[in-house]
Amino acid sequence: MSIDITTLDNVVYPESDGKPMADNTLQWDWMVKIVGELRTIYAGQEVFIAGDLFWYPVKGQPKIVTAPDALVAFGRPPGYRGSYQQWKEGGIAPQVVFEVLSPSNTDDELEEKLEFYDSHGVEEYYFIDPYEELYDAYVRRDGRLRHVHNRNGGGFVSPRLGIRFESKGGLKIFTPDGREFQTREDRVLEMLDELRRSQAELLDERERSELEFKRAEAASKRAEAEKQRAEAEKQRAEAEKQRAEAERLAKERLAAKLRELGVDPESVG
Repeated sequence: MSIDITTLDNVVYPESDGKPMADNTLQWDWMVKIVGELRTIYAGQEVFIAGDLFWYPVKGQPKIVTAPDALVAFGRPPGYRGSYQQWKEGGIAPQVVFEVLSPSNTDDELEEKLEFYDSHGVEEYYFIDPYEELYDAYVRRDGRLRHVHNRNGGGFVSPRLGIRFESKGGLKIFTPDGREFQTREDRVLEMLDELRRSQAELLDERERSELEFKRAEAASKRAEAEKQRAEAEKQRAEAEKQRAEAERLAKERLAAKLRELGVDPESVG
């Protein structure tokens, strides 16, 4: 039986199912945090990252669909997508996906998602429980997604992303360079704090520079005054030398005149 390509091209792939992206702010914050930080890590690279975007792995089968809370597709350019239609993406399935637990999720739903990701080529799957602050990690090994991290275990580093998960003392994710994942609001507050610190440091530096300038100026004035005093002293010494020389010459002329008169200068007291 041949496939009608024209019919496949006319299939409609919905971009929304009418359901909310998140059930509460905690789930939403984790979704935004994961997507935002991953986009920061891979900014400028050939990596497509999205949150709550429909992924259609099979052309002509719009019922085969899911919407990961976050997906990462290496080898695909960033930019707008109404949905991730795999046949339009060079046949590349998202290599990494995330799911953030919602209170409305059932065990059956979560199992279906795991089976979907397993069946359609996902290399790494991370399940985040923001309420218990725990996570599960699945990595493809021997052709299947295998559970490689126990929820009560220690840290785990994503082979693909290089990010690190920690659940001791509260769930945290760290970038490859060791910075903790943050929400956009936290990043903005951090940047504002950095800006305020920088402004304070610039102000302190300016005040220090002004103080150093005043000190240098005062030192320069002192040095100039000292120079002027030394010059005045030199002038006084020169004047004294000239006066002493004039007095010596005057005495010599007087002595000469006394000798002309037959008077011994030494006898004159």
